[in-house]
Amino acid sequence: MATKRAVSSAVAALFACSLVLTGCNNASLEGDVPAQGGATFDLSSVKKDDALAAAVPQALRDKGKLVVGMDTSYAPAEYLGGTDGQTPIGYDVDLVKAVGALLDLEVDPQTASFPSILPAIGTKYDLSASSFFITNERKKSANFVSYIAAGTQWGVQKGNPSGFSLDDICGRTVAVQTGSFQETKDLVDRNKTCTDTGKPAIKVISLKNQSDVTTRLVTGGADAMAAGSISTLYAVTQTDGAVEALGESYDASPVGMAVALDDPEFADVVAKALNKLMADGAYKKILDQWGVGNIAIDKAEINPDVEK
Repeated sequence: MATKRAVSSAVAALFACSLVLTGCNNASLEGDVPAQGGATFDLSSVKKDDALAAAVPQALRDKGKLVVGMDTSYAPAEYLGGTDGQTPIGYDVDLVKAVGALLDLEVDPQTASFPSILPAIGTKYDLSASSFFITNERKKSANFVSYIAAGTQWGVQKGNPSGFSLDDICGRTVAVQTGSFQETKDLVDRNKTCTDTGKPAIKVISLKNQSDVTTRLVTGGADAMAAGSISTLYAVTQTDGAVEALGESYDASPVGMAVALDDPEFADVVAKALNKLMADGAYKKILDQWGVGNIAIDKAEINPDVEK
């Protein structure tokens, strides 16, 4: 891939691993060790809750399996790692497995492209935990159970060599994941401001995977990237500082697990399961082991009110 400037040693190391954020961290090289280096939470300690398991819709109980759609390119939430490099791991995976244990359901995480997940909830997938910011528009497609809160965090190359600024974004090149809140809402609004004031539009590079977004930035193919705060700060860590955060995160919003729109009963069961994990401490331990305890919330809610 052509670059505008020399590739740093940290970026070269990323290319040696072929992918940014997937395959170049402890979790992918050492199996179940979380990417942030914490102690691994013992999921076997989460036991079946008879009352919650009995409340699972009959069709799902008969199947005995919870099929979960995930865009496994979004470390450290969900990505491919393990000893084979192809096992879904991350804090979303662990949380869903803990929910499954309470409900006495086997969990089957399946890789999917981010934009394809919501249309398949209730048909191909029983549930999705794939870093979905809850928006009023998305609530038209599925029920959402909040389980963390995160904001938007911009990232630039180390030292910000292109002099990128959110105060002067018009005409600049920004990389973003296809279908993300940052693409479909944040950048849309910023672009409208640019064009309404007669300034050049933002040059948006929409890429399928967050790992590709980070690669595009560190190789000089974009002036900046817009992503969820968790992903950007994780990129800073995993690129040895080749990426640095720009400014502070903003617009912290609830992130939700998606359940079929016509299955509010199961959404209620998922919310109760998450609240049980929160109450007994397992939830926080799972987040802490991935280094993201700061995104924890106090209570899981179904379709919480949001401004966006």
